[in-house]
Amino acid sequence: MSASPPSLLSSNTQTLTPLEQEVLDEYARLLENLNKLGTSIADIAGLPTAKILDSLRGLERKTGLVFTLLKASVYSMVLQQQLDVERRDQEEEEDSHGGGGGGGGAGGSDSDVEMGF
Repeated sequence: MSASPPSLLSSNTQTLTPLEQEVLDEYARLLENLNKLGTSIADIAGLPTAKILDSLRGLERKTGLVFTLLKASVYSMVLQQQLDVERRDQEEEEDSHGGGGGGGGAGGSDSDVEMGF
């Protein structure tokens, strides 16, 4: 606090204690810093923000598309696994009941069903 700016109330120094004068000087520095900060924020909040928002909108669209494609891929994989499990269960039931031939012809049609989105 040794490098304090000139006092704002230098004419009233007779009525202020040194501590009060120091507090007022600190408030003056704080006001100056807040004014600088306000100016900087006003500069940042100008035209470039519109460009940033446009870029973010494009990125949001692309991200949404990727998310949709990812969900579709995961759904397709889960569906294929379920169909495989059902087919194996069906084949095991047929084998346990002694139905020796005739189950093999229907195996290819299950995979054709899942490919149609």
